Amino acid sequence: MTRAGSGMGVEIAKAALDAGYNVVATGRNPEKVAKAIGETGNLLVAKLDVTNPADAEAAVNAAVDRFGTIDVLVNNAANFYGGFFEELTPEQIGHQLSTNLIGPMNVTRAVLPVMRKQRSGHIISISSTAGFVGYEYCSAYAASKFGLEGWMESLRFEVEPFGIKTTIVNPGFFRTELLRPESMTWAALRIEDYTERNAELRPWWESMNGKQPGDPAKLAKALVAIASQEEPPRRFIAGADAIAEAERKAAEFQEQINAYRDLSTSLAHEEA
Repeated sequence: MTRAGSGMGVEIAKAALDAGYNVVATGRNPEKVAKAIGETGNLLVAKLDVTNPADAEAAVNAAVDRFGTIDVLVNNAANFYGGFFEELTPEQIGHQLSTNLIGPMNVTRAVLPVMRKQRSGHIISISSTAGFVGYEYCSAYAASKFGLEGWMESLRFEVEPFGIKTTIVNPGFFRTELLRPESMTWAALRIEDYTERNAELRPWWESMNGKQPGDPAKLAKALVAIASQEEPPRRFIAGADAIAEAERKAAEFQEQINAYRDLSTSLAHEEA
């Protein structure tokens, strides 16, 4: 499990330990991870910066040396760069994609040889409602999560022949560390046309910290239950607010399909 030293990661690790699983909890600061979870006999804490492929390889090797197998991978590490697209620097967007998209790829790449050898495994990637709905002030974050989902949906077909399952998790607003001041980074540039909306949106995002309706401990238990299923879902929409967003998006897709069905179906070669 990645980013196991705070928020959702801590809750997932504790729920898995309570269920009797062996857990490899990783993070950039192993001491912080161990302190947050509490050391037990079936817990291994390993250093892992998901943007560093060498860290991923080392953590996987440590997991196999200790426990012999890797049955479930939870890609949980993420950060949040808030702001309008034009006001985010290319470097900020790169950092957002590096952690939220390339990071899970790095860890999964390190884990897959183990799972292929076992001919079994389950890869769970924590996405967001921003993985299927775009939001104002979330262009970089949504890009990273849309990318994560496209990769995961494609990966499913590539690894299913080896007995490896995949699950995308779309949480709604859960009370995690993501909106804490130390976890958020704001757009570095300032463009006058966005001044008024910045004055409204940034305080709103800051005010939501600690007010999110979702309970991370309940989600953690749900994920442990899903990981225990022989046929886990390919996608888990987590939270009433997330379900509402998914239903709205599905209805919007259907509306757009119906509105342009005749035009869309008239585009083939005449002989087709």
